[in-house]
Amino acid sequence: MTNDDLSDRISLVEAEIDRLVRLAEGCRKVILISKIAIILGALTLLAMVFGQIEFDQLVFVGSIAAILGGIVAAGSNTATLRQAGEEMRAAEQLRNKLIDQLEFPS
Repeated sequence: MTNDDLSDRISLVEAEIDRLVRLAEGCRKVILISKIAIILGALTLLAMVFGQIEFDQLVFVGSIAAILGGIVAAGSNTATLRQAGEEMRAAEQLRNKLIDQLEFPS
């Protein structure tokens, strides 16, 4: 394989790594938002239980929905984040192997 072919493959692998980095950043943001939704839902439920806010069916259902939705979103994005990390490590290893194959003029 020529240096030009290797350079092209390295560029493609680096583009894939960049895509995976953006995917991981998005997952981290969704996980953070999900945790906030869980906390706000739980705080709202606790406030209703302890009489700090008046019981309202819509608020009650919304709190439960925030908690459950947050759990689902955080779990799904955690799995995606883990998978993206594994793919990123594999792509970085491939990039390093390709770089090692480059022939530099002496």
